[in-house]
Amino acid sequence: MTFRALSALEQWQDSLQEDLHQLEVGNLRRYRRTFELLPDGSLLSDGQRLVNLSGNDYLGLSYEPRVIAAATKAMESTVGARASALVSGRSHWHAQLEKTIAEFEGCEDALVFPTGVAANVGVLTALIGENDVVYCDRLNHASLVDGCRQSGGRFRIYHHHDLSSLKRQLMQPFDGGRRWIVTDGVFSMDGDIAPLRELCELAEAYDALVVVDEAHGTGVFGERGRGVCEYLDVEDRVALKIGTLSKAIGALGGFVTGRRVLCEYLLNHARTQIYSTALPQAICAAATTAIEIIGQEPERRQRLWQRVDFVRERMIGLGLLSEKSFRSPILSLVLAEPAHVVEVARQLEVEGFLVAAIRPPTVPRGTSRLRLSLHSELSISDLQQLSQVLAGILSNGSERVN
Repeated sequence: MTFRALSALEQWQDSLQEDLHQLEVGNLRRYRRTFELLPDGSLLSDGQRLVNLSGNDYLGLSYEPRVIAAATKAMESTVGARASALVSGRSHWHAQLEKTIAEFEGCEDALVFPTGVAANVGVLTALIGENDVVYCDRLNHASLVDGCRQSGGRFRIYHHHDLSSLKRQLMQPFDGGRRWIVTDGVFSMDGDIAPLRELCELAEAYDALVVVDEAHGTGVFGERGRGVCEYLDVEDRVALKIGTLSKAIGALGGFVTGRRVLCEYLLNHARTQIYSTALPQAICAAATTAIEIIGQEPERRQRLWQRVDFVRERMIGLGLLSEKSFRSPILSLVLAEPAHVVEVARQLEVEGFLVAAIRPPTVPRGTSRLRLSLHSELSISDLQQLSQVLAGILSNGSERVN
């Protein structure tokens, strides 16, 4: 009997299969699923209607008729932008969107990116030089971490909310260029907010610049919905804000706001903006309309917070959340083990609720969780049923309250 040695291609493919097998064994493998997005914000999966508690459309604007109408009208002439913004892809829709963002944020200018990830990576790699030092919260979004690492600056991690850890690093001798403190406004896995006032105090004391990603804050926090910087009254103390159009705004894309000189600099140096095809005109029109609605209809935000309080109070009453848990549209129930989280999520889906099962590497080992993402258009009756169903599933006492 003769044996044929495996080729390099076959060995490589076998290694990929083994990796997937190990993920499967550890309940860490992800699968592609297909959903039908329904006009009331819910989902359809294999004929079953699911209440969507896994998305980030906090104000229900992705299916708002006025937003859809704006996108439809803008798409009458073309679907794609056909080129990057710097070549010929920037239309009057793009210009209007940037103007609307700047006015909403109370800033001199804004620059739009194809995605929120592209905005984070592009802005950080363009601004942070090799002689700079960048301090990054350990629990920052992956795109912030990637942008800091890829910038070429000296990369430093500080423990989440541990300002003494950050201060010790800032006190170390420094003979380079600039120092940057980079943080999420709202941390997407726990729903807590950054201590921006204290971070700004440290930055001012040690001559550093603060960069805030308001991805989960825009439209949600602050009197006018401008995010955590507005909520904590530090808008004039941070160097720049990065945001996304894909969460509360309900569309797609990322943006940066600040002085006009900043946006012009990034237009010439941010590679993810320079070398990406511009957003479709329809997306720009939709996002513009959504931002206008956020400014004109604060009652959407009020409805969101009513639902946050409704669910949070019931979760605390049922022992599923601690009273110390942060008041946020993102509510995390830490169950520790991936297998437990996957099984609870499966049972919730059987009962008609789609809840994200968050596992490593997205979160550290031992902190796998159910992440409930609430939005303004959820019905109170659905939320009441959710509380009862969760209490029943976790009634064996094995839950871990965070």
